[in-house]
Amino acid sequence: MLIDPVNDENPICSAKGCRTAAVWVLAWNNPKLHTPERRKTWLACDEHREHLSQFLGVRGFLKELVTLAEWHDRPGSDG
Repeated sequence: MLIDPVNDENPICSAKGCRTAAVWVLAWNNPKLHTPERRKTWLACDEHREHLSQFLGVRGFLKELVTLAEWHDRPGSDG
């Protein structure tokens, strides 16, 4: 059975082709395109967390890495 596209109830990893449940949130921004306070997010499973972190990190884009649960527990979160 295939998982439907990403939704709030079943967030999946952002790695290409991965359909595993997300565990991590990688908050990032591209300083050439985004204001400093803007945060875009990628989701990651345990297997792809390091790869996605390195991809964003070498470009200087990665701003924060937290668990999905921590991200949803923050004040102002929609989760």
